[in-house]
Amino acid sequence: MITNFFIPELNNHDVQELWFQQDGATCHTARATIDLLKDTFGDRLISRFRPVNWPPRSCDLTSLDYFWGYVKSLVYADKPQTLDHLEDNIRRVIADIRSQMLEKVIENWTSRLYYFRASRDSPMSKIIFKM
Repeated sequence: MITNFFIPELNNHDVQELWFQQDGATCHTARATIDLLKDTFGDRLISRFRPVNWPPRSCDLTSLDYFWGYVKSLVYADKPQTLDHLEDNIRRVIADIRSQMLEKVIENWTSRLYYFRASRDSPMSKIIFKM
């Protein structure tokens, strides 16, 4: 996916200032994967054991973890049977995401970040999700 879809798609955009963040799940941090991402993003890689270490599996801080559930439900709604069908669905769903939804995701993430900061790194008593 990274080699055949993600990196070629990045080549169509100016990504000099772009950061890449992953959730730190073990299956996402294989040496080959990390090497490929380091080659592409350098020090702008947020992952497990990277220059910017992100708390693994932290849905309270990783907006895309819960946003992906929404995207995934639409991508797999018609049960794609081929890679081309899956790629078409991903492109369609992402193209249909409205800027207002992304603004809500950012607003929600920001409020959770402030809540986390105010808690002084103690466990969050609740997880706040608003869409």
